[in-house]
Amino acid sequence: MRVCICLVLLSLILCASADIPGRRFVVDAIGGARDMYRAYKDMREANYKGADKYFHARGNYDAARRGPGGAWAAKVISDARELWQSGVSGRGAEDTRADQEANRWGRNGGDPNRYRPKGLPSKY
Repeated sequence: MRVCICLVLLSLILCASADIPGRRFVVDAIGGARDMYRAYKDMREANYKGADKYFHARGNYDAARRGPGGAWAAKVISDARELWQSGVSGRGAEDTRADQEANRWGRNGGDPNRYRPKGLPSKY
């Protein structure tokens, strides 16, 4: 498994550094994946009740602002996370639907602060 992940990452790095037509898409997708990870990391660090949807929207918003590659990465990561979470967390279809709504809102350029709970530290 680790070898497969390393090969995929190496392929993405080589593609991103090459002068080929899809280069910008790949660079944006990698940056978008980083944006999604940063939002996830911040959500875990904040550990603030009711902030889940804000971090979903913010990660998707930041990633999509990079361009089509970032928006693609945000959609793939969001969909995969919700698919996994719906089967494991036991939160149910309503929570998944609300998460996906926040994901789409952010990806479509909506202000993530729509979902920001009162009292969340300004650091986030």
